[in-house]
Amino acid sequence: MSKTLDIDPDIEKHATSAPITTENSLSPPTTIPKCPAQTSSSSFKQLSFLDRFLALWILFSMALGLLLGYFIPSVSPALQKGSFVSVSIPIAIGLLVMMYPILIKVRYESLPAIFRHRELWKHLFFSVLINWLIAPLLMVGLAWACLPDKPELREGLILVGIARCIAMVLVWTQLAAGDNEYCALLVAVNSGLQMVLFAPLAVFYIRVVSGGSVDVDYETVATSVAVFLGIPLAAAVVTRFLVRGVLLSGDEERWQRHFVRWIAPWSLIGLLFTIIVLFASQARNIAEKVVEVVRVAVPLLVYFVVVFAVVLAWARWRGWPYGKTVTQCLTAASNNFELAIAVAVACYGAASSQALAATVGPLIEVPVLLALVEVMKWVARKWKWEEK
Repeated sequence: MSKTLDIDPDIEKHATSAPITTENSLSPPTTIPKCPAQTSSSSFKQLSFLDRFLALWILFSMALGLLLGYFIPSVSPALQKGSFVSVSIPIAIGLLVMMYPILIKVRYESLPAIFRHRELWKHLFFSVLINWLIAPLLMVGLAWACLPDKPELREGLILVGIARCIAMVLVWTQLAAGDNEYCALLVAVNSGLQMVLFAPLAVFYIRVVSGGSVDVDYETVATSVAVFLGIPLAAAVVTRFLVRGVLLSGDEERWQRHFVRWIAPWSLIGLLFTIIVLFASQARNIAEKVVEVVRVAVPLLVYFVVVFAVVLAWARWRGWPYGKTVTQCLTAASNNFELAIAVAVACYGAASSQALAATVGPLIEVPVLLALVEVMKWVARKWKWEEK
């Protein structure tokens, strides 16, 4: 019933696994490494070449965008010509390209069977509570504590806090030997909830709680979410069922080898292209706000570590199996920075401080989450979690 979710062939080929049955598992025996923390290759080495240096590519893209925008003044106006849902066409294309490859990897056809497990609903309730109540509140609190004098940067951070991760968490879970099927379920649930809750939460936390500007309205946010999440999600579902289910007769190996492996790199390409365009659009603004970038990084670092630690402590106290714990921790600590960037740009513009704050998100999140993967594997060895 339960199948391993293939995230990336380059990642999968490095995994050494052996079946292990966990007493509290929500699904049949979960396949995880013999010792999650004792694999011969580090998580860094398990990544594909593109993903391995993702933080470096992001830094390079930021620098390239800054140089283009700062030394070629005509670049910024050119990038703003034409718009789609209040977003410049180049940025809109980049965002859509960025989301689609990740979403085609989710095994939507296996999700209904998972819902038959009774224990699932307890775990699911906890996940929704953490992702949609506690984590956003923590980000709002940190934004106010660290940026009391910068309302625009606060608003950008709040958008990051309420955008729950539906993309890179699949990679992190695979690397940490978590429960991939459960991760796919959380991705599907968060995708649906994001369509419904992101807009009202954005309006509530920014306009009601924080007293922000009226630039954020429900219609604008809802439209951005529907377009930049709804379109790639619908396209991914249709693609998976038509290409994998019909053309390839459900052959997972051929699906991964002949389709996914060629589409997957476009997610990173879309992300880097979007960052180049964003930073080129606000190069002069960023050059004068280096201090602001550093100030935004501080609450992000605290947020990732605190959320991860709280979920880990709770899961350990409750005696959850390793696979479910990994998935819960990484899902709670991750954010959908693609969506946050899209909404920030749509509501405030590419040259806004809100967009700047959202853009700093992936620069901090990628190296921090990779480090947390290693922490999780060390914890598994320290607590001998693989034996439970």
